[in-house]
Amino acid sequence: MSEFSKDKMDRRFFIGSSIALGAGLATPALAQENEPSPTGIYEAPLTARRNTSSFRSLDWRPYFKSLRKGAILCDTSSRAAHFWSEDESIYKLYPTSVPLTDELTRRGRTSIIRKVVGPSWAPTPSMRKRNPEWPEFIGPGPDNPLGTHAMYLSWKYYRIHGTQDTRKIGRKSSNGCIGLFNEHIEELFALCKVGTQVLLI
Repeated sequence: MSEFSKDKMDRRFFIGSSIALGAGLATPALAQENEPSPTGIYEAPLTARRNTSSFRSLDWRPYFKSLRKGAILCDTSSRAAHFWSEDESIYKLYPTSVPLTDELTRRGRTSIIRKVVGPSWAPTPSMRKRNPEWPEFIGPGPDNPLGTHAMYLSWKYYRIHGTQDTRKIGRKSSNGCIGLFNEHIEELFALCKVGTQVLLI
């Protein structure tokens, strides 16, 4: 086979694979009929729990009673954040970093109580205990672990924020927070308001 023919075939395969992948990403999740557990905490859909790499659009209704003030669903199994605007005109889906372990993961309902552009960061007491070599404070800038924007949740020490370390996205890599690429947190930050509902599953 000539180099020209081989190149042509490789290009065809790449285009076909890209189309198939795009179609897969647009497919809605099949199992959304999740009911709250006895603790009142929602479980991730079975399909997401079986396939931690799944990245599918979801409907908001199984997770929220309404979209008042908008809603964010952070799915730690599929490592994705879903956003729905109050009037349902906007839906966004972002890849995220998630907590390193189940012990660091908090699940349930909370809300955004504060939004900060250029946040500063200080490790929590438990982080300091685990990592005594960490600095006590980092101001806004390129070395800040919270990236360019942070949205503080009603749970103490928990945030949805950006990250300067893009290798963390799509991985179990945080101490409890949900991290997004800086360009994604900037967009989500603009869409959210204080009071936006947040559910972690």
